[in-house]
Amino acid sequence: MVEENLKLAYGENSDLIKEKRIAGVQALSGTGACRLFADFQKRFSPDSQIYIPVPTWVNHHNIWRDAHVPQNTFHYYHPESRGLDFASMMEDIKNAPNGSFFLLHACAHNPTGVDPTEEQWREISQQFKVKGHFAFFDMAYQGFASGDPERDAKSIRIFLEDGHLIGCAQSYAKNMGVYGQRVGCLRTVCDDKKQAVAVKSQLQQLTIPMYSNPPIHGALIVSIILGDPELKKLWLKEVKGMADRIIGMRSALRENLEKLGSSLPWEHITKQIGMFCYSGMTPEQVDRMTKEFHIYMTRNGRISMAGVNTGNIGYLANAIHEVTKSA
Repeated sequence: MVEENLKLAYGENSDLIKEKRIAGVQALSGTGACRLFADFQKRFSPDSQIYIPVPTWVNHHNIWRDAHVPQNTFHYYHPESRGLDFASMMEDIKNAPNGSFFLLHACAHNPTGVDPTEEQWREISQQFKVKGHFAFFDMAYQGFASGDPERDAKSIRIFLEDGHLIGCAQSYAKNMGVYGQRVGCLRTVCDDKKQAVAVKSQLQQLTIPMYSNPPIHGALIVSIILGDPELKKLWLKEVKGMADRIIGMRSALRENLEKLGSSLPWEHITKQIGMFCYSGMTPEQVDRMTKEFHIYMTRNGRISMAGVNTGNIGYLANAIHEVTKSA
């Protein structure tokens, strides 16, 4: 499973794979891969801390906390524009101590759906190079964001082009629908083959008291699909269909709100990407959504776009309009 996983993330013809410079181990989905790296970080860089974006997936804080790695934060989301606070993000990267660890979302940032542009990723990579920072990517939605796994891996490819030794947690829970099978992978890029062997050995030493061996059933599903050209072609078609449906629902939700006469700007719905839409609704407005319309979401206003369909989108848009029109 790990070998096919590497090809998907780093490219079929990656020199890193040919040179055996990547230490990869199967992990318990993306969560397990993050936790494994956090323990690795604590063991081999005990005085380091992790910089985490504001906001992030809530479990990131739990993972590094339980691994006893001190946490710091960096700017990411800009509430007023409902987009990326790029200037503040770059300033935080610049001001962090040299050689700091940063957690980055490879694509479809959770919970905001806000990703840097390709040019912004290049600037981020260059600033990391100047500061000697280590980038750890959490990639939970490859293929599920844009519908194209190659495009969704662009952030990682940019860092690799610039010569970074990165870490990456990969999950197949969403893009292959195997959430209950806990299929994931942790990978770290190393200086050479010898170092990769040593790093993989140490990662395996960490897994033994944690979960011993990972489950095989889901991993075989992923391995068979990615390893068979015809099955992989079918999977790529289906994952694009899923991503395109969500993108279509974003457009429809925005159109519905604008047709209702909402005076608020809703461009962020279609600019954001992935499963989640950071709507901009306040906790009080979300409470009204629940109490008056029986629509449920997290109180930060995050909508799961995967739950929106042609049958409920009109009702959803009307509810959002009702609770936000006095804002």
